[in-house]
Parts: sequence; structure tokens; C-alpha cells
Amino acid sequence: MEQLTKDEIIIEIKTLISVDGTSVEINPNYLEYFDLDELIDIKEQLTHKKVEQESVSKEYLDHLYDKLN
Repeated sequence: MEQLTKDEIIIEIKTLISVDGTSVEINPNYLEYFDLDELIDIKEQLTHKKVEQESVSKEYLDHLYDKLN
């Protein structure tokens, strides 16, 4: 598996933080405190939270749809 660079991971984190899938700005000085492994961990946590949130939203919408029909 190809290792992503720190900059590539930061781009992915910025996209995961955003609500609409665009990239948000994060203070670059703040990001310098994290090493590559920490950034990978942050990305994985955000990915997990986003998947979990989408699942909960889908279940809720399915429930509403079922109530309307």
C-alpha cells in the first residue's frame, strides 16, 4: 500500500471536516504539531465518524419515509 504524504492526508482531513465535501481551511501552524502517524489516526477517526453519521442519518430518513407511507 502506497504511503500518503503529510500534505495529502491534510487535504483528506480538510475534506472530511467539511459538511458539503469541499475543503475547509485549517491553521497550518496547528497542523505542524502533528506527525504523520497522528494525522493518519485523525483521518481514520474522522472517516469512521462520517460513516457512522451517514448510517444514522440513513436509518432516520428510512424511518421517516416508512411513517409517511
